[in-house]
Amino acid sequence: MKKSELLLVPLLIMLVAASPFAQSTNRTKSTLPSAEKFSLKDGERVLFVGNSLFENDLPYGYLELALTTRWPDRNVTFRNIGWAGDNVFGEARSYFTNPPTPYELLLKQITDAKPTLVFVAYGGIEAYAGEEGIPDFTKGLQALIDTITRLGAKTVLLSPIPLFFTPMATESVNDRNEMLAQYTATISQIAASRGTLFMDIFNPLKELGKTIPVSDNGFHLNEAGYCQLAMVLDKQLGGTSRAQLVSIDVPKKGSATSETAKMLKSGLDNAILQFEMESDFLPLPVPQSSTSQPISTPLLVITGLKKGSYALTADGLAVASASANQWVEGVVIRQGPDFAEAKRLKDMIVEKNELFFHQYRPHNRTYIIGFRAYEQGRHAEGLQELSLIMTWLEGQIALHRAPVSTRYQLRKID
Repeated sequence: MKKSELLLVPLLIMLVAASPFAQSTNRTKSTLPSAEKFSLKDGERVLFVGNSLFENDLPYGYLELALTTRWPDRNVTFRNIGWAGDNVFGEARSYFTNPPTPYELLLKQITDAKPTLVFVAYGGIEAYAGEEGIPDFTKGLQALIDTITRLGAKTVLLSPIPLFFTPMATESVNDRNEMLAQYTATISQIAASRGTLFMDIFNPLKELGKTIPVSDNGFHLNEAGYCQLAMVLDKQLGGTSRAQLVSIDVPKKGSATSETAKMLKSGLDNAILQFEMESDFLPLPVPQSSTSQPISTPLLVITGLKKGSYALTADGLAVASASANQWVEGVVIRQGPDFAEAKRLKDMIVEKNELFFHQYRPHNRTYIIGFRAYEQGRHAEGLQELSLIMTWLEGQIALHRAPVSTRYQLRKID
């Protein structure tokens, strides 16, 4: 955020009255949630805790975007305390200040977030210990779930992601994935024994990685990978598909009709069609470099057009052009107002999460809130003031998380 924009934030805050806030392998018992089992509730406080799987999504915001737009009528707060290299004992969260111990810091960060729902993603680091490490991992994960339960929150367990085949992946990919599969099975069994939701992302991402470059180094997801992960989570948690089919029939005589679009005008000789479409969800915008398809992109089918080419605009902006035959087969809508709104929403999510990152993991932590706070502890007040900006951003996110009706025009161009 620019300095000029930051100066406006206090005023804007005063104006905002309130912020709303696959298949599995044979060894993995599926406990995937259905639409009846899972739903974000109004006022929910969602926390992401785990290793780099969550931390590395901070520059992209896809996971939060998927959940925010799946339930656009709910006021939900999201916080991400993923920590690269972390395990269920919080060992990556160590500071020079001791106490707290790394594990105490992990529990404090979870408690301070006051969550009602916690997505937990561990197992990738622990799998390096091999089969011998499974008992300790099981004990640690069980203890972590116990802590979350005592806070009155529910838990969703995620499997680790696989190791992908890339030129930079120097270790044995198959051996590594065999061990990750064992830890995935262990997490599934823990979830089943406790009645906790489990999400197998290991197997879906392993399959996607065969055809889509979801990782640059084999170990971590890239932007396209997080887009794909968001699609996987959205499908497993949302229950219903975001994909939308819009069909319009243009008869030789009379007005065009559609059950999924509101017809506004049918011009002479089919030269002009005007109609409105309103999606249930904003799309998940894919990276420009990605060959994957958005899961909420409308497929527009128009039958009965006379031969020729037709251009489609949305609120006056070019969206697509295709021949009459191509419109019969269906044209995927890849741009338009909803895509611009989703991109704007994603940017606000990323900005909000960056502020929270600096608040809960400040530079010079030891000097600001640690044992040397007597030197620079005055800056702790500034960290708390970041909450005001985050509150304002959450208010903006609430205003832009739902799709709006878009007016389309199809015009014959030759």
